Amino acid sequence: MRMQPDPGTSNRGVAVPPDAVDAIVGQWQVARPELQTDAMEVFGRIYRLARQMGDRIEKTYQQWGIGRGEFDVLATLRRAPAPHVLSPRELTATLMLTTGGMTGRLDKLERAGLLTRSPDPVDRRGLRITLSEQGLTVVDQAVAAGLAEQQRALDEAGLGGEPAQQLNELLRRLLATL
Repeated sequence: MRMQPDPGTSNRGVAVPPDAVDAIVGQWQVARPELQTDAMEVFGRIYRLARQMGDRIEKTYQQWGIGRGEFDVLATLRRAPAPHVLSPRELTATLMLTTGGMTGRLDKLERAGLLTRSPDPVDRRGLRITLSEQGLTVVDQAVAAGLAEQQRALDEAGLGGEPAQQLNELLRRLLATL
């Protein structure tokens, strides 16, 4: 059986209470003490962090009347070169959505005046999706607010600056191997 670090303190000496992952690992140590649970702890926390930050970001975007899905469409258009135009197929491929899922998002965003659909001048059957001026304003404000929320979370945990860079590099390495 491996020795667990005290979940009550971090390596920075900051008091960190045990979390749900610690409870799960503790249960496994009783049920199956021979198991090596390091990976379970890492991925359990990554999963929980992603869910919790996703929820916080979702609340942040609500002030512009959009959710994460709508933000993703607007942000994808925003990252495209000016005048921020993509085909529905390009959007669908980038966001890994079904055409039905994309249509629903585009309908909502078009009704809100955040994007426009127009015929593709090259393909009579095609469409071009263009970020509107209002959409540009919304996505620029929303991305700044979302990033501020993410930075606030890092800062609250004492993970700004160099610790964030180290964590980012470790996660990049892990992601590259998957």
